[in-house]
Amino acid sequence: MLKLLAIIVLCLILLSLASGVFFLFRDNDNRNRVVTSLTVRVILSILLIAILIIGYMTGQIQPHGF
Repeated sequence: MLKLLAIIVLCLILLSLASGVFFLFRDNDNRNRVVTSLTVRVILSILLIAILIIGYMTGQIQPHGF
């Protein structure tokens, strides 16, 4: 369950990154959407780190070697 949640949050981070790049190049009048996109991406990244730490501590996510 945590693995799926981590993948969903990672996809949302990538979507936020894409929207930030879009707003940076296309939105010349108002820069608030770029800042909002960056804020959302930072919050989602912190959430992803927390999910990974919780998953590691509870044993649901195990590290492995290549």
